[in-house]
Parts: sequence; C-alpha cells; structure tokens
Amino acid sequence: MLKTLIILAAAIVFAYYATVVFESSFGESWEGNQKPEPVACTADAMQCPDGSYVGRSGPNCEFVCP
Repeated sequence: MLKTLIILAAAIVFAYYATVVFESSFGESWEGNQKPEPVACTADAMQCPDGSYVGRSGPNCEFVCP
C-alpha cells in the first residue's frame, strides 16, 4: 500500500513538472498562433480636405482620407 502511494505521488509530481517545462518551452509559440482580437473603434467622423467625411478604420482606428 505504501509503495503504491509513493509511486502515485511521484507520478503526480512528474506530471506537474512536465507540464511546467512544456508550457515554459512552447507556451509562447502556441500563443503566437492565435488570431488577433478585433478592435472596436469609436464612431467619430472627420471631414477630409475634399469635403467628404470618413470614420475611423484599421487596426489603429485612424482616419483615412481618400
């Protein structure tokens, strides 16, 4: 019985350390494969020099005049 508990405890400790090592080695590369989160821009408008109005767009929410 005691031998079984020691083996079980050793297996749990090994699994924990294996998980920590795996995450520290490969965690960043896995996170880099995720899609970027969408950006919500405010509903501002700007008048361009040609008289047209544009809203914010793009990943930086910038005004882009034609």
